[in-house]
Amino acid sequence: MSTPLSVSLGGRRFGEASLAGRPVILPTGACEAHGPHLPLDTDVRIATAMAEKAASRTQALVLPAIPYGVTRFARNFPGTLSIPPAVLTALVAEVLIDAHNAGASGLAIANAHLEPANIDALFAACARVKEVTGAVVAFPNVGSRRHSERLARAATALDGHSGTYETSLMLAIAPSFVRGHAKLPAVEAELAHGIQQGATTFEEAGGPRAYFGAPAAATRQLGERLLDELAAILVETMSTAR
Repeated sequence: MSTPLSVSLGGRRFGEASLAGRPVILPTGACEAHGPHLPLDTDVRIATAMAEKAASRTQALVLPAIPYGVTRFARNFPGTLSIPPAVLTALVAEVLIDAHNAGASGLAIANAHLEPANIDALFAACARVKEVTGAVVAFPNVGSRRHSERLARAATALDGHSGTYETSLMLAIAPSFVRGHAKLPAVEAELAHGIQQGATTFEEAGGPRAYFGAPAAATRQLGERLLDELAAILVETMSTAR
């Protein structure tokens, strides 16, 4: 069975492509505030770039991205749109189940939206896919301690939200969409610490402008190294998924 759809292979677009015998990568992100300097679809852009770079190394096909996720922490900022965890789980699971039924030889998720409830919903989708098809979805949680330490060694730490990490990635991926980051003061509050203390919004965690860390320290070079490392993490996870 072949499925015609718009997919990409290493950044090259195809109007029709058969999934039969090919691994597929589904990028997932969110529509949420990323400070005054980054676009609402920052996570979608990062996840898609991560997927396309990994695809160029594996001959995988990149499916159209899912641009919405669970975005409770940014709910008070204009432009943020969230969907319930159950909706995200069902949508991701059904897309990957259908890809499996279309003959895909492997399934993977490239995700850049690291809100805990969003991660949980994606893991639930992976469990659903395995329950229905028996297939294991390669889903590296890049916010985990193991992966975050690796990213910090390669370039820079995950500094919460819209800081050096995400701003650097966007400077490498879509620099024209990064505006005014060099003038933003650093926010010393740590989002992860705020979450541990029970914060449920960016404001409660100490980020009144929907960013943490130091956007002004971001560089394109850091972003390129981060993107290479993200792609490598995804490729390695795909190679070990069984």
